[in-house]
Amino acid sequence: MQDILSQLNQAQQEAVINTRGPVMVIAGAGSGKTRVLTYRIAYMLSQGVDPFNVLALTFTNKAAKEMKERITKLIGNEARNVWMGTFHSIFARILRSEGHLLGYPSSFTIYDTDDSKNLIKTILRDLSLDPKVYVPSAILGRISSAKSNLVSAEEYNNNSEIKEQDRIANRPMTGEIFMHYKTRCFRAAAMDFDDLLFNTNLLLRDFPEVLHKYQSKFQYILVDEYQDTNFAQYLIVKKLAARHENICVVGDDAQSIYAFRGANIQNILNFRKDYSDARTYKLEQNYRSTKVIVNAANSVIARNKEQIKKEVWTDNDEGQPIKVIKAATDVEEGAKIADSIFETKMNLHLYNKDFAILYRTNAQSRAIEDALRRLNIPYRIYGGLSFYKRKEIKDLLAYFRLVVNPKDDEAFNRIINYPARGIGKTTLEKIEMAAMSTGRSLFETASAAAHYVQGINGGTLTKIEEFTSMIAAFHLQVGHKSAFDLGVKIANQSNLLKELKADDTDEGVARLENTEELINALKDFSEKEQTLFPNEETGELTAKEVTRTLDLFLQEISLLTDADNDEDEGESDKVVLMTIHAAKGLEFPYVFVAGMEENLFPSMMALNSRSEIEEERRLFYVALTRAEKQVTLSYAETRYRWGNMTMNEPSRFLEDIDETYLEKTTRRVAQKSSPGMPLMTKAPVFSKKPLTKIEKNTAPVNDEPAAPPELIQPGVHVEHERFGRGKVISVEGTGPNIKATVFFAAAGQKQLLLKFAKLRLVN
Repeated sequence: MQDILSQLNQAQQEAVINTRGPVMVIAGAGSGKTRVLTYRIAYMLSQGVDPFNVLALTFTNKAAKEMKERITKLIGNEARNVWMGTFHSIFARILRSEGHLLGYPSSFTIYDTDDSKNLIKTILRDLSLDPKVYVPSAILGRISSAKSNLVSAEEYNNNSEIKEQDRIANRPMTGEIFMHYKTRCFRAAAMDFDDLLFNTNLLLRDFPEVLHKYQSKFQYILVDEYQDTNFAQYLIVKKLAARHENICVVGDDAQSIYAFRGANIQNILNFRKDYSDARTYKLEQNYRSTKVIVNAANSVIARNKEQIKKEVWTDNDEGQPIKVIKAATDVEEGAKIADSIFETKMNLHLYNKDFAILYRTNAQSRAIEDALRRLNIPYRIYGGLSFYKRKEIKDLLAYFRLVVNPKDDEAFNRIINYPARGIGKTTLEKIEMAAMSTGRSLFETASAAAHYVQGINGGTLTKIEEFTSMIAAFHLQVGHKSAFDLGVKIANQSNLLKELKADDTDEGVARLENTEELINALKDFSEKEQTLFPNEETGELTAKEVTRTLDLFLQEISLLTDADNDEDEGESDKVVLMTIHAAKGLEFPYVFVAGMEENLFPSMMALNSRSEIEEERRLFYVALTRAEKQVTLSYAETRYRWGNMTMNEPSRFLEDIDETYLEKTTRRVAQKSSPGMPLMTKAPVFSKKPLTKIEKNTAPVNDEPAAPPELIQPGVHVEHERFGRGKVISVEGTGPNIKATVFFAAAGQKQLLLKFAKLRLVN
């Protein structure tokens, strides 16, 4: 075992060998937390501790499996007898054995989220409650939150404050639904995930013999990611450890980012209050990142008041400074990120999988995905679906598809009763049979259901007619309205947006944000690639509005998504896209963090208190510390929200970074704003005096010939016969179609076709 300990640094060794009494291991990012947990268990077993007396709790099955495999390699098969697994799997194991005391058979069923939602839908139907008001996912979230805080259905209904909250939310029957839900789960011998925690607490509270049994059994308890525990998990662990107090919790308060799931950072911050004789070991050496990344992350998290002080350091290379990309729009932001990945990959001979793009919300992936596709850079969405494959996106696209092509039977089937309009399965089967017998499409058959379909009552016929008339009216507008105008109209009049807005859970908000991003994509599509006509006298390009319609949008989307495949993502060479929450625990050589803007990151929903802001800052700390070699941050000055352009300020978190660790070209040159305020840089100051028409011959006479197009490059100063002197901002195109964007002091910004513009170089 001494050979094993020699593989650990001094701090890690101390955390491993001190196995008696309460211990808290504060493990900074990249400091070898899993290694310490693994070696600590292996060390205990090597010292004669019975593996059946060891309980190790994790948050993922993957973590538990990897740890058990590592311990087995270190000391042999005896490690397989350790009680190691997730909170839910370990407690389910206990409930299989002891659940009869609560009235459950050992073969009880565990409901997943879909099972629970379906049960709630049935209860709503039986109680004649409107599912648009009592949104099943929202009701389930309310019940889940109560049980995570150990509030039973009976206590919920007897709590006047909770009942008042439900009344204000226009859901006064939530408590009764909770009671029915509990009763039906019990009748079905079923527990949901929250019940596994709730009922374990009941066992330990109401049956002292059970508590004594497991307190005696689990003489050594280890808890991974302790900062992510909720109240129910905290209480179970505290009860089980009360007899021997050989409890070791491992975590990092700086990476506590799951409050929205019920995680309570106070559990780790108050550990020493629970155990006054607890020893604390700090793992502060980072083995993952460069000095620049580690120090930059330290400068950020130092702004938080609620924390356990530590100073993470590394012996790794200095590394490259952090880059900051400023973009005019989110589309440009995506393009710049894709360009940077392409250039870095080519220059350094890297793999696509060396790069990760992180963002605050799933909806941000749309512009990034589009940019990566245009450069043929393969990517995968980690922990989620590609933007255009998400259900809410496919639902709205199905409306678009049916409007453009009423013969699209797949689209018809997807949306005929979504949002729910009272057209049931039996009716759909009758429409399908009639369509098959007549050789017509489902939509055509439904449009004349009274003629083609037998046995449908008058009320249902009216609902079918309302739907088909709506689609037909939209179809007539396809070639006349822009993709954006018609798309927004469809989203609203179909009641799809209303359905999404009714769900105020975290998942519901994410689905609404994704739909908003599709609306933004329509706006971007409708406005770009306008036809430009040059003025043959001046070379100035004038844009002509071109209506880009919904059928063209669907054609472009289909070309973007046809290349998607279902290959084994674990072995593929692809850029990884994910939310920052999903990235916790992972690492990549090169990390991009997109959307560094106020009201996006930090989220506008997290600006109400210091604790919320500090959790957002911890989330930024997690984002920074995912990187091994290089971090690039980006923000967009403008984004579309529901088709309306919004102006954005850079995130306050950019100001948190010590400018020593920023790339020189992006260091703040303006006077620093107050701590915690958004980063602001000086903008050019222009005269507010209105520009007057330039009189002929006011520009100085210059007989020099026009410069060849190849000499017109960004940054050079030029002179135009009418517009005077200016500076070239950008150049694009080839051959006779080369265009230059030039800022003229007198005339402002102009886009010119060089073959007509006759620009002259000036010193």
